[in-house]
Amino acid sequence: MTASKQKCPRCKKGFECKANSISECQCSTVTLTEKDREFISGTFEDCLCVECLKEIKVGKDNFKLPR
Repeated sequence: MTASKQKCPRCKKGFECKANSISECQCSTVTLTEKDREFISGTFEDCLCVECLKEIKVGKDNFKLPR
């Protein structure tokens, strides 16, 4: 499967998303709680980069969305 170029809606950095082959995607390395998944799906409409997923996992989810 091919990776798609994405822009993280949280930090605006570019990353490669492999949602079509999720076991190979960087996001599969981050284990999130149900609360984390609910926060992400309720706040963002697209995939987040692995750095942002890790920050949310450790509780760094109090950020301001870019305008």
